[in-house]
Amino acid sequence: MNERSYWLDLFTGTTWQEFLRAGGDVSGFRESRWKTVQRIKPGDYLLCYLTGVSRFIGVLEVTSEAFKDTGPIWKDDAFPCRLGVKVVSKLEPETAVPVQNLRDVLTAFQNLSSPHAWTGHFRGSPAKWKANDGKAVLDAILEAAQNPVVRKLDPKKLARRPTALRAKIGPVTVPEVSPVEDEKVETQREVSAHTESQHLLLKLGADMGLNVWVARNDLSREVKGQRFSDLPQLTRELPLQFDDATNKTIGLIDVLWLQSNRLLLRLKSKVRLRSTRVCSACLTSSPCNPTWPCRCTLLRQTSAGIKSLLRSIVLRSPA
Repeated sequence: MNERSYWLDLFTGTTWQEFLRAGGDVSGFRESRWKTVQRIKPGDYLLCYLTGVSRFIGVLEVTSEAFKDTGPIWKDDAFPCRLGVKVVSKLEPETAVPVQNLRDVLTAFQNLSSPHAWTGHFRGSPAKWKANDGKAVLDAILEAAQNPVVRKLDPKKLARRPTALRAKIGPVTVPEVSPVEDEKVETQREVSAHTESQHLLLKLGADMGLNVWVARNDLSREVKGQRFSDLPQLTRELPLQFDDATNKTIGLIDVLWLQSNRLLLRLKSKVRLRSTRVCSACLTSSPCNPTWPCRCTLLRQTSAGIKSLLRSIVLRSPA
């Protein structure tokens, strides 16, 4: 018998309730996911995750091959790529398992390039998960069903309906992450190192006469009393060169350098090796799409070394 596969299945609080009211025996996905849905087989498990409140609320076992149907189940979208399912275990939103409770066992939280990088694993479904991750989520949900713990949640976040943004692969959602949430998922030392890295990169870009951008959710951060929002050369608007989803993703990148309204560099600061700070600098005419060409250099963070090397990268930038 083939080993069971585990797949992420995203719900909002509303679509989860609509799923249950319809009998809880059919899960659906958008038309653009049809090829992926066809890979899911009877016996596989769907890990049900509530966006907005970031909690796992249930596990479904797949009972049929993929099929297409537009019968009414959900109000706002048909989700025509469907699978027959049965509930293995389900929780209430108040007793659902916060994803942060599993950060020590899920690979989504390993080697993060930024505090909110883990959210990239929760942007679309279905998405196949590693067996160890799937089993960890399953065990956590079964344990929560046996020994429920009530945790307060924000009703507004539970009721939120995220807008599907246009992208070349079809509609996707981009998770929202606030600065407060960032600080909760890092140690204080990591937060400080990450913020200092961003500040240095922003200052270097400004010193070279470039316009700079900092992730929207980092604007309130500060280093030595200087708020990011008060930095010189800081731009508040980005050139809208791409589709909605890509533009929103670009807005969450740690640091951008721009020249004449053209994106020169995208930079992700990292903390590794006992808080030795490094950063990766990527030069590309079309950032943020992994299929586009990109040259990358890993740099130790020394003021003279990084400035000299990044200046040479900028000078080699194509017109």
